[in-house]
Amino acid sequence: MSEKDEQEVANLEGEITGWKEKILPVNKGFIELERDLYFMCRTQRGYEVEFDPRYEEGCSPTETLLLSVGGCLAIDVVMFLRKMKCEITKFKMKLDGERNLTPPQYYKSINIIIEIAGDNITPRKLDRAISLSQEKYCSVFHSLRSDLKVNVSYEIQ
Repeated sequence: MSEKDEQEVANLEGEITGWKEKILPVNKGFIELERDLYFMCRTQRGYEVEFDPRYEEGCSPTETLLLSVGGCLAIDVVMFLRKMKCEITKFKMKLDGERNLTPPQYYKSINIIIEIAGDNITPRKLDRAISLSQEKYCSVFHSLRSDLKVNVSYEIQ
């Protein structure tokens, strides 16, 4: 990493100091069987997610895990780009996760494609934002198996 890149990272990390520290040190959740294999899940703040392994009325836990990986990366990337003086007018993410076919049916790889538009967005800035998220800041990514491959690509429009 060049000296300029190191300084840019240091400046960016200085600007986000305090924000990432504002987490709840313990997260709590509540899951209740409603019927059959349909569960209502609630966060400690009251948000709800429905788990349904038959995909009739809710999502599966693995679907929400995939969205959690993408959501954590998305929050980091948008925040970092804004700190780098980028104006984001569009941000969309497409995700697909390849799972092991036999139990345990964990994710072997996750592919993420970011579609982004706005002013002052460059490949260098986007690469730096993605790298910082994956290497240091994305809590969800760092909570997963160490052999999981997460590939991120993007299209700047």
